[in-house]
Amino acid sequence: MGPSNDAKLTDSELEQKLKAFKTDSFDPNALVKPCRTEKEIRQLCSSLLSLKKSSAEELRISVYSDYTSFTQMSKEVANIEDDMLSVRSLLSTQITLVHDLAKKVHNETLSSCHEHSIMDDIPYVEDGEPTDVEKWLVEFPDMLTVFLAERRVDEALDALDKGERVAGEARENKTLNPAALSLLQAAITEGRQRLSDYLVEVASQPSICGAELRATVLAIKRLGDGSLAHTLLVNAHDKRFEYNMQYLCPLSASYGQAYTACLSRLVLSAIAQASSDSLAVFGKDPAYEPELFIWSAKKIEAFAFLVKRDVIPSLPASGGLRAVVECVQIALGHCSLLEDERLDLYPILLEIFRPSVEKAVEANFKRIEKKISSLVAVDDWVLTYPPSVTHTNGCSDASFGCGTAPQPKLSCSAHLLNSLVQEFIENVGPLHKMELGGPVLEGMFQVFSFYVSLLINALPASVDDEANMEDTRNKVVRMAVTEAQQIVLLANASLLADELLPHAANKLAALNGKDGLLKSASDIREWRRRLQRCVDLLRDSFCRQHALDLIFTEDYDTRISADIYICMDEDVNEYDMFPSPIFQDLFIKLNRVASIAADMLSGREKFTTLLLMRLTETVILWISDDHHFWDVIEGPKPLGPLGLKQFYLDMEFIVHFSSQGNFLSRHLHQVIKGNMSRAMDAFATAGVDPSSVLPEDDWFVDVSQEAIYRLNGKSILFDGHQYPRSPSTSISAYSMLSI
Repeated sequence: MGPSNDAKLTDSELEQKLKAFKTDSFDPNALVKPCRTEKEIRQLCSSLLSLKKSSAEELRISVYSDYTSFTQMSKEVANIEDDMLSVRSLLSTQITLVHDLAKKVHNETLSSCHEHSIMDDIPYVEDGEPTDVEKWLVEFPDMLTVFLAERRVDEALDALDKGERVAGEARENKTLNPAALSLLQAAITEGRQRLSDYLVEVASQPSICGAELRATVLAIKRLGDGSLAHTLLVNAHDKRFEYNMQYLCPLSASYGQAYTACLSRLVLSAIAQASSDSLAVFGKDPAYEPELFIWSAKKIEAFAFLVKRDVIPSLPASGGLRAVVECVQIALGHCSLLEDERLDLYPILLEIFRPSVEKAVEANFKRIEKKISSLVAVDDWVLTYPPSVTHTNGCSDASFGCGTAPQPKLSCSAHLLNSLVQEFIENVGPLHKMELGGPVLEGMFQVFSFYVSLLINALPASVDDEANMEDTRNKVVRMAVTEAQQIVLLANASLLADELLPHAANKLAALNGKDGLLKSASDIREWRRRLQRCVDLLRDSFCRQHALDLIFTEDYDTRISADIYICMDEDVNEYDMFPSPIFQDLFIKLNRVASIAADMLSGREKFTTLLLMRLTETVILWISDDHHFWDVIEGPKPLGPLGLKQFYLDMEFIVHFSSQGNFLSRHLHQVIKGNMSRAMDAFATAGVDPSSVLPEDDWFVDVSQEAIYRLNGKSILFDGHQYPRSPSTSISAYSMLSI
């Protein structure tokens, strides 16, 4: 079965070979299966290629042989299609003629029937002339037909109204028999329907003008279908609005406020015109107000959707919150004008725009965080007065507001935070009716919390706590190395939390007046407590760091341990007793911090006092909570008399200088007294009364006073001794708050 033999196949042979492929039960596997060797497979492939060529040649021959028949048949089909189109056109013409003829015959028959029926049914008066009413009844059908044909709407309405009156009088006075009355009523009903159809068609025209629309709607209302009339009025204004919207190019959204103003004017003017037309035609009828309100609300929602889709997303890159506020304010301003039209759509617009404004507020606070983060990386932590930058309202950054006292000193990052918050208040102030108090307060708190976390990171060897949030741990922050720089951190946080941010919140509340942006004073108090807790975290971090610097050496050895007191009885003379070095260093550090804070935080003695109190408490609480310290003190090796005396002196020294500095809190005093009682109890376990080995209280006071003088570079001699004998000696001039 080679190719040379298959090429010479006759038609019958080719048909016989292709017959197997034409059956529905053709199985290709059965055809290939007998071929097991490579030679058989090659022969099969050769045979199939030959059949393919033969079938293609057969197809070509068949096409050429029948080509003439095929083209002739195509022409005949085209001619048949042309004939069918002609027949269809003739049938349409015939249908139109039949409908027109039937309608004309029906009208003439109905008019003749009315005339003869009414004439026949009018009571006949012998030798009498017909009355005016009788004449009008005869002329009414033709007259109504003429009015309707000539579109004389007012005259047709008058004729229909008169027909109703005549029918009513005839029904009441029984001047017409029931048949004539029925025909008259049928003529009136048909006339009303035809006139109504015409008026509906007119009102539905997109090019109808305002005066014509009002006249048409009023005519439909006179026909007795006020609901249809009002619906047509609203639909007409809706079509006109959609037509005008075609010429407002959405690409204008790139201009932001201009596009919003144009769109707002278009939407709200359409609503105002519809309301005005409704009032002119229907008055203050409450039955029609819901439909107008629903339509107006839908237009407002559509307008807000366009602004949110085409304008607001593009504003953060160009104008930020101010641009969003201006767009919303434009819309709200136009919407407020509709209140004169009895349409209170203001709440709907507020509700729609509120999520977008809140999102813009949130984005604005995020931008503030980014700007602050950038400036904290280069802040030199030096307190300066703010630069004088005039805002749009004419006020300067150097003041809380126009005509107020200048701001306190802050570092540059804190000045930036305050300036950005003040600018934010100016921007968001016009939207007082949106009741943004909650989001604004929360945003201000989040920004301040973020800033405090950066300040905590600026402390050397700062540790993670709840304020040191995840998103600030990797921020680049310039370290505050010196104590003065670290107190600047505290000054920034304190002034912002106590004065500047609350002032901004009060300013925003004042801008809103009676509308109440901030609903209750309790909200403000809770918000201020949250700010203060952030400041407390920073202060605690500061105190923890300095307490650890006092307690541990650079080699991480503790400077205060129980061994100091346990071993004292062996090599210490009680006449040489002095407060332990760590508590002397604590006194010196407190003096230094108080002096720096007094210079930086003038007029903020309360904050300085709290700082000193907290720093002292941190050291004492560490001792009180050190289990290893107390395990040794209360252990098998008893605390000696000198050790007890030294521990008692250290605690009394802290009480003494803390009380003089006015930062001895009740809690600190209780903790110190608890430590002293615990040490005395440990000493008493040896069977010795602690009061028998402790001197009088005046001795501790005298030694503490002498220590304060020496540490302050002073010296007092009484009776040749190096420690004061008189506990009444005044040292108020050397108190830490007077340095």
